[in-house]
Amino acid sequence: MATLLEQLSSMTVVVADTGELEAIRRFKPRDATTNPSLILAAAQIPAYQSLIDEALTYSRKRIGLGAAVEEIVEEALDEICVIFGKEILKIIPGRVSTEVDARLSYDMEATIQKARKIISLYNEAGISNDRVLIKIASTWEGIKAAEILEKEGIHCNLTLLFGFAQAAACAEAGVTLISPFVGRILDWYKANTGKVSYSGSDDPGVISVTRIFNYFKSHGYKTEVMGASFRNIDEIIELSGCDLLTISPKLLDQLKGTELPLTKKLDSLNPFSNEEKVNINKVNFDSMMSEDRMAQEKLDEGIRGFSKAIETLEAQLAHRLAVNEGGSAFTHVVHEIFMLNDLDGDGCITREEWLGSDAVFDALDHDHDGRLLQDDLFSGLGAALLLSKG
Repeated sequence: MATLLEQLSSMTVVVADTGELEAIRRFKPRDATTNPSLILAAAQIPAYQSLIDEALTYSRKRIGLGAAVEEIVEEALDEICVIFGKEILKIIPGRVSTEVDARLSYDMEATIQKARKIISLYNEAGISNDRVLIKIASTWEGIKAAEILEKEGIHCNLTLLFGFAQAAACAEAGVTLISPFVGRILDWYKANTGKVSYSGSDDPGVISVTRIFNYFKSHGYKTEVMGASFRNIDEIIELSGCDLLTISPKLLDQLKGTELPLTKKLDSLNPFSNEEKVNINKVNFDSMMSEDRMAQEKLDEGIRGFSKAIETLEAQLAHRLAVNEGGSAFTHVVHEIFMLNDLDGDGCITREEWLGSDAVFDALDHDHDGRLLQDDLFSGLGAALLLSKG
């Protein structure tokens, strides 16, 4: 008997939900999708340090030798996502999804500019728009940004999608693809209802994606549905026949190692939906989201989580740049130390705020006024750095 993965692949496009190149080589999916958390995880693998260094070196050359560390890191964030994307595209025949900075999720214009930059980096490498999906959070601003980008020929994957309002708005905006998060919906219901176990067909995430899929197909929308964020293979089995499913290596392994008959549950040619077509504008979008506590809470939580992953990756890139360049990256370290200790954000550090020892504070407090400015830290710690290098 064929494995579940083999059967699933015959009725659904299987996408690898990972930034790890070896896993993509092993499963040979058509498409692959990444996000900041996946890139962050991949960046910890020693074999990929050369890709990190490539991004940092290229970013330094691109914006100038005299650029500040913060500028280099900001540029390198885009570079590293595209570099991983380019490596993935060497392996797969289809498309890779690359995500816009989640911190821009409520800024339509900034999202558009970032998306254009990302696609231009791919284009500079000879990669055409049809092989890239720009991932954007499914806020109203993100959806409107995607609508504009799609008209420019930049294809979008709307992510962090939890509610029907988001899905309907994406379809009307003509986006290429949406990624409803099955497992995170299940997480919310487990945490908020007290019910700890759901069968596959009763899984609230499965129910949500099934509804969206049938609604799209019944009304002739071209937007593809890609179920994402799975917690178990039962969820995947219940969504067999969905346009696409993006699956982690762990669950791909389980599907590959299981031999059971698989029935197609979703059929684009025979959808079942009695829902009338909904026209979405800003007012009813906001109203529908406010009435869907799960969707709003999970959207906010997802944006915070992806933003935190980006901030962590930024810190790691700054550290790597410091390792590669030494003192030229030291201003970033000083800034981080200053921000950590300036608890009230008034631009100076008092002895009460200082988290280090009194001896270090005294050594840095050259004018003995009981306050440390950034210049005090830079001159004192910079001298220490020079001594340590000697």
